[in-house]
Amino acid sequence: MRVGLDVGGTKTDAVAVTADGEIVARVRRATGWGDDAVIASILASVEALVQEGDFTAADLESVGVGIPGLVEAGTGRVLHAVNLGVESLDIAARAGAELNVPIAVENDVKAAALGAAALRGDGTSMAYLNLGTGVAAGIVADGRIWRGAHGTAGEVGHISVDPGGRLCGCGQRGCVETLCGGGALAKAWGRPGALPVRDIFDAADAGDPLASSLRADLARGAAAAVRILVLSVDVETVVIGGGLTALGDRLRTDIVEALRREADGSAFMRSLRLDERIELLPSGSPAAALGAALVAASDSATESAPVDKEIVTHG
Repeated sequence: MRVGLDVGGTKTDAVAVTADGEIVARVRRATGWGDDAVIASILASVEALVQEGDFTAADLESVGVGIPGLVEAGTGRVLHAVNLGVESLDIAARAGAELNVPIAVENDVKAAALGAAALRGDGTSMAYLNLGTGVAAGIVADGRIWRGAHGTAGEVGHISVDPGGRLCGCGQRGCVETLCGGGALAKAWGRPGALPVRDIFDAADAGDPLASSLRADLARGAAAAVRILVLSVDVETVVIGGGLTALGDRLRTDIVEALRREADGSAFMRSLRLDERIELLPSGSPAAALGAALVAASDSATESAPVDKEIVTHG
């Protein structure tokens, strides 16, 4: 049995996956704040999965953890997970000592990319574009996450597309994230509400000029991210996930229209058919947790024999 956990700022989504890739149990629990609470959340989620899936701790083969922040390659240590109150935490060592199984740790967006690729199941290259509080992407080619030389492959949120635009948290101006990141949009909206981006869309439908401008920015920024991913790594498909996908068809329609409008004057861009190469991840998909399980399964297999892909026996 392989376990995967998507440790988020407010909740942890966990799945148990059999050797042939079937998800047999899934639980969601609140995530704690700070080093000790994050480890406790991981251990509690694994225990809840054991109970939900009606198997024993002895059946565990590996545990994978997807988590926001910078993950040091090969160490299982996460750095700067600010939404969790974590500056530096050796998850593999601390949780592994309690569970006594191999533990692999991966950035949450990269894990989600691997899980989304496994769920699609067609083996083609793809990018997973996460539109949430921030913006980032993970790239999967030939069944493997492409991490780049220093692990920053897919950080499209911090590519500046408007040098005179809004100031980004990274210090640049006009980054993609300032246009289509939920946090930046909520700040620019500046009005109270539990779901600011949904409020923006609703207000735009009602004719509010600021909301209409911000909604257009979101579509323009997401379209730019899609173009960057296709033009830089030529993936066949861009799967869009993250919290903003709760907007559903309204979001997809806006992005498609922006891609078509911005390609209107270029035969080259039209030939790329970007509007046909995007998909929205279904709401409630376990992609990130599944991807974490696959990362751990791949790492575990590599200890005994090399594997060609990280997407191992799934589907």
